[in-house]
Amino acid sequence: MTRHQTASRTTATTCPYCGVGCGVMASPDAVQGDESHPANAGRLCVKGSALHETLAGSDRLLVPQVDGCEVSWPDAIDRVASAIRASVRDHGPGSVAFYLSGQLLTEDYYIANKLAKGFIGTPHVDTNSRLCMSSAVAAHKRAFGEDCVPGCYEDLELADLLVLTGSNAAWAHPVLYQRIKAAHRPGRKVVVIDPRQTATTDLADLHLQLRPGSDTLLFNGLLVWLSDQGALADEYLAQHCNGFEKALNVARSSAPSLAAVAKGCDLNVAELEQFYQWFADTERTVTAFSQGINQSVAGTDKGNAIINCHLATGRVGRPGAGPFSLTGQPNAMGGREVGGLANTLAAHMDYDTPGARQRVADFWHSEQLAAGPGYKAVELFEAVHRGDIRVLWVMGTNPAVSLPDSDRVRQALAQCDTVIVSDCVAHTDTTAFADILLPAAGWGEKDGTVTNSERCISRQRGFLPLPPGVRPDWQILQDVAQVLGYGHAFDYHGAVDIFREHAALSGYGNRGERVFNISAMAQLSEEDYDQLQPVQWPVTAGNPGAWLQTRRLFSDGRFPTPDTRARLVPVLALPPGQGTSKRYPLIVNTGRIRDQWHTMTRTALAPRLFSHREEPFMDMHPADIALFGLVEGGLATLSGPARTAFTGRVRANRGQRPGEVFVPIHWNRQFASSALACNLIAPVVDPVSGQPEAKHGTATVRPLIARWQARVMNSADSEKSPETGSSDYWSRQVLPNSRAWWLAGTQPMDWPAWGEACFGRQPELVMHDASRRRFRAVWVNGGRLEGVLLVEPSAESMPALDWLDGCFGERGMTPEQRRSLLVAGTVDAEDHGPVVCSCFQVGERQISQAIAQGFESVEALSDQLKCGSNCGSCIPEIRGLLTAALAHEPA
Repeated sequence: MTRHQTASRTTATTCPYCGVGCGVMASPDAVQGDESHPANAGRLCVKGSALHETLAGSDRLLVPQVDGCEVSWPDAIDRVASAIRASVRDHGPGSVAFYLSGQLLTEDYYIANKLAKGFIGTPHVDTNSRLCMSSAVAAHKRAFGEDCVPGCYEDLELADLLVLTGSNAAWAHPVLYQRIKAAHRPGRKVVVIDPRQTATTDLADLHLQLRPGSDTLLFNGLLVWLSDQGALADEYLAQHCNGFEKALNVARSSAPSLAAVAKGCDLNVAELEQFYQWFADTERTVTAFSQGINQSVAGTDKGNAIINCHLATGRVGRPGAGPFSLTGQPNAMGGREVGGLANTLAAHMDYDTPGARQRVADFWHSEQLAAGPGYKAVELFEAVHRGDIRVLWVMGTNPAVSLPDSDRVRQALAQCDTVIVSDCVAHTDTTAFADILLPAAGWGEKDGTVTNSERCISRQRGFLPLPPGVRPDWQILQDVAQVLGYGHAFDYHGAVDIFREHAALSGYGNRGERVFNISAMAQLSEEDYDQLQPVQWPVTAGNPGAWLQTRRLFSDGRFPTPDTRARLVPVLALPPGQGTSKRYPLIVNTGRIRDQWHTMTRTALAPRLFSHREEPFMDMHPADIALFGLVEGGLATLSGPARTAFTGRVRANRGQRPGEVFVPIHWNRQFASSALACNLIAPVVDPVSGQPEAKHGTATVRPLIARWQARVMNSADSEKSPETGSSDYWSRQVLPNSRAWWLAGTQPMDWPAWGEACFGRQPELVMHDASRRRFRAVWVNGGRLEGVLLVEPSAESMPALDWLDGCFGERGMTPEQRRSLLVAGTVDAEDHGPVVCSCFQVGERQISQAIAQGFESVEALSDQLKCGSNCGSCIPEIRGLLTAALAHEPA
């Protein structure tokens, strides 16, 4: 037994979701937080706590496929190598591209980057991290000279003023949010800057609900105000910074006064001045920013506007003070370290870094290292569409769902000569276009490292056996490299060999000009690697367990620039790239929800993660619902300039600004008919970072007036799926005992015939009321429920979904259950309402009833119902229900 395993055979590993990088103690049938891990100290969010429920998906890719046929690994590797070799011969190295993922381990990333740039010779290696963090990368490099997050998580707790901008941390980084909330103390203040009122605003002392896209103006205004109030760190600026005067002058040109900033941001002057005054008065200030800042045509400028204010006040690299980029993915930072972005080379070296290209070529013993930057994500797929890229290898990501203008991306994939996809899931929107499918190791089987938002390197360890036909990503890449003739440079026996080489490269020729340096780890033994504890880079001296690691960077005022001085960057307050119009009057904001992750290939395997939001939806202000003739709880369709649509349930949300709509990014064509958020986003990008503007699409909306709505369910082990072509809307959900579909349509249907075609025989029980457009049919096999078809004029008449699913779990149906399935409104089981607490499946009605019974605090409700007592992600919603209920009590 090794030290990272306990007596119960749980294994210390790392969560595969957001960039917090939580430690997990995992076994095949249970997970819990790792109390010894510095990121989470035992805490887990609802997604992390459900990881063990996602390990046994029936859609696992287990055998290589070529042109839809299963083949052996040697045949698959030969086909990959042949396609690359032929494309390079006929069209040059630049005809081959790799599209990687923040889900890959650092070792996978490193070998992919080395093979592509160093030996195939193509610069076109990019990653889905381009979509979430590349603007922060570019802002760091412009200001500090290198992509470095100066602080650590502890700073978010030590800060006396925490500014959260463009971040719904309560849902996107839940464990970090819990740490922030636990750090509350008298005198500490939190400012949340977000166009929406979200779960995160629950902890705000001040919520600035600004106009979308006006962030640069807000922080330019702050810089001007700090200067006018004499609140600058003049000595720090003089000794450690360049560019202040120009940055201030440009800021003043767009933000000449408080009134101008308030008008441009659509804020109240008093609340704006309050924020500025708190920032000026508070030495220990952290500004944490995430996708709401980055996903913009001006994302880099927004990041630099924030950093400018911290440099101007000398608040960088100090305890409780600094700008802090909240990373979106578990290893987006590791991918940046190895050079996974198209405009970087390797080990934090860029193509234009003096001597860097020769240094990397020498280290890799490469004679055909790519000469310059490659295509960034959006332009990479545009090059595929043009036919400039003939071979595309996609690893661990789903670009057919996540990139803007999905229809054009799909066209590009369909036209590409050879699409290679490495994944652990057989059916995704992207694998549908694959000529070659390669079964890769999934979480629980992988072995390597990841780096989280605070530069902390953690081990991800396998605790499940690797299925016979599955290989780790690094091994697949090595096998291809060897067939291509590069075996001398790709002779690794395990992930530790790759990590050691990665660490050695970080120190190769590095005389202190690069902060990223983990060269002290280049001599790790296999045992030391196996036992590796979380460590923050740079790591530069000592033996394992005695390394010199650095929690905060730039504390001495020295930066990795030629003159060791930081740079304030002049930034103009530019409008968003997509403006509203009379035809498309709504601003579309896209983002994550609490219980799902990316495109749901993992989270959709856990039924309880569907219970919080079971369908695609759109959050709208009640005034907009009335203005556009919509109905709360009804269906509606958003349409954008690209003539594409998003259909989902309408949710009234007074936290939305009028004229704006929020839609989730997760649903795709495996789970819904038309719910691709990216189809409402134009492929406009930040000119510096190449990051798409995912937070500011435009659309109009119309109601979907359905003649009927249907709920179709079959048992969880059934392989039958309903025919959905006659529906105007459908969505699919996984439940503990069954699989369920919502269907809705505008045309009359022959339901008896449809049901017989769906289930292969006539039902055992039927209720048909044509005058009320109601039809109910039940299929029973051996006394057990096998299928249900419920058709109603509206969704409100349906029995509760958890009750229906429970019927599938019974060994035999009671007469009462049979009767209730057929007759609307006769179900005696209590409807708990929409699920608020996914951990314990506590519904909104349960919580409201408990409040009415006198349980009038979060703590009291937790004691009574257990809601909020595990991961805590639902506490803001519980608090919202409390506030609403108590506000309506008679005086």
